[in-house]
Amino acid sequence: MTASRADSARSGDAGGLDAARAALKRVFGFADFRGQQADAIACALRGRDAVVLMPTGGGKSVCYQLPALVRGQCTLVISPLIALMQDQVQALAQLGIAAGCLNSTQSQRQQAAVVDQLDSGSLRVLYVAPERIVSGAMQARLLSADLCLIAIDEAHCVSQWGHDFRQDYLALDVLRERFPGVPRMALTATADPRTREDIAARLALDEPEWFVGGFDRPNIRYAVRPRAGEREQLHAFLSERRGCAGIVYCMSRRKVDATAAWLRDQGYDALAYHAGLDGDTRARHQTRFVREDGVIMVATVAFGMGIDKPDVRFVVHLDLPKSIEAYYQETGRAGRDGDSAEAWMIYGLEDVVRLRQMLEQSEAEPQHKRIERHKLDALLGWCETSGCRRRPLLEYFGEQSVNVCGNCDNCLQAPVLTEAGEDARKLLSCIYRTGQRFGAGHVIDVLRGADTEKVRQHGHEEVSTYALGADRAVTYWRSLLRQLMVEGAVVADVEGFGALKLSPLARPILRGETGFQVREDLMQAPVGRRPRKPAGGALSAGQEAAYERLRRCRRRLAEDQGVAPYMIFHDRTLREMVERMPGTLVDLLAIGGVGQAKLQRYGAEFLDALHSG
Repeated sequence: MTASRADSARSGDAGGLDAARAALKRVFGFADFRGQQADAIACALRGRDAVVLMPTGGGKSVCYQLPALVRGQCTLVISPLIALMQDQVQALAQLGIAAGCLNSTQSQRQQAAVVDQLDSGSLRVLYVAPERIVSGAMQARLLSADLCLIAIDEAHCVSQWGHDFRQDYLALDVLRERFPGVPRMALTATADPRTREDIAARLALDEPEWFVGGFDRPNIRYAVRPRAGEREQLHAFLSERRGCAGIVYCMSRRKVDATAAWLRDQGYDALAYHAGLDGDTRARHQTRFVREDGVIMVATVAFGMGIDKPDVRFVVHLDLPKSIEAYYQETGRAGRDGDSAEAWMIYGLEDVVRLRQMLEQSEAEPQHKRIERHKLDALLGWCETSGCRRRPLLEYFGEQSVNVCGNCDNCLQAPVLTEAGEDARKLLSCIYRTGQRFGAGHVIDVLRGADTEKVRQHGHEEVSTYALGADRAVTYWRSLLRQLMVEGAVVADVEGFGALKLSPLARPILRGETGFQVREDLMQAPVGRRPRKPAGGALSAGQEAAYERLRRCRRRLAEDQGVAPYMIFHDRTLREMVERMPGTLVDLLAIGGVGQAKLQRYGAEFLDALHSG
């Protein structure tokens, strides 16, 4: 940024935000900003550093794209994923914005073309990976460019406390010295207060302004169920959602492959995605998921960051994530279009044991382990809560919520709490009587009076707790044990291969000094109601026919150009077209999401499709 332009920016540039609002309508087709977009953009135009936290789908990208259009300069975007860069560049091209990216998948010729645009001053948005930006050659090239803003996307990657860690982000504090006078904007959808402060410190931001949008995603319904026949539960959930796009997360690659294959056998269009697949397969599967309707992606958490597909109707977790931050980030990929979506998770005792073992066996520093242990405990407590799920989820991120949401499993069907102090004492005593050397399966076998070789081998048919719990099902005892572990009364010994041990918190329960209330697992409860209709209400038969014509038109245009359909128009824009039935190009320009470039490129074809019935 030149000195004169920097001075202009810092003076406040009273007309800057008006120009940004005009560009928002002209280019993006929206009449006004949402949430704190306007404040974040104004901050960038004043030349100030900023930290921007907005939920997925909240419009973070507009905050760094519009300053470039207003200034007639280039925004540099540091992004961790190549797929995200390419999707963003394609989407901006649809809007008539000159954008490019530099990454390892491009040929020298392709990279040279982008550099030529940068050198000529015609490029408005440039996406670069963090490992490239820390190289001296790249920095030297950018010093001669006319940058107006540096945006660090997915900024939680810079924090040692964040749920994702990327080493190259730790070197980005050099941007302060290498590009003096160019404001920096750190953006993420997920960060608790500690992570936010860590982001600002590690990036060496200069007295940044903070823009923390609401974390609530009211269109997402949260539901958690105990694992009780995983595939049957998943099939029951998906059977009411055939034809919907969704993501199913699994912990391991093997489980991803097996689940995807099983879903295909059940008639679902399911694909697998994990780091063990070759690059071509991952790219092909991601392209199909983004561009086609009704595809289910079964994946490890390696998939999803930066995926802009707006019509993901559900995100399923078949295993516990590592933290509430990770869960929020992953479930936030559902319902980006604002229509109803679901976050559905099942988990069991083995998840609790495995995650705690992984944490204790990691080579992280003791302080980091303590923080991660706290995060895991917070997630487990959230899973077992009997109250509204949305309220503690928001409170975890520092957002106070007074009212219950009415759109989570606990609000829709309140769980039943029962006193289980006597059964808890039986279970704790059985762990003690068997020597605190065995895992859950064997302890429950002893408690239920099972006649197994292992029970006889250790003489456990002779202990006083043998068969004391024969009147209860295995699922009941596993649920009770899981809740005792969540409360910290029972721990899994990492060195003892998951052997159950009693903690000091078990003592008052064993002595009868305190009771123990548990929530009854609703094993036979419905897995969730069918998703609500999209915002705006049901369409009439004639409108539905027009809507399908518009979708076919969009699909044909997208296939011709090799882009995702949503990059042409979102579903919500198509719905507004059939509800308002514009008759002219001028009328069409009043539809949300229709800017000048798309009007010129697609307006006539969509009007023809709309009125051809």
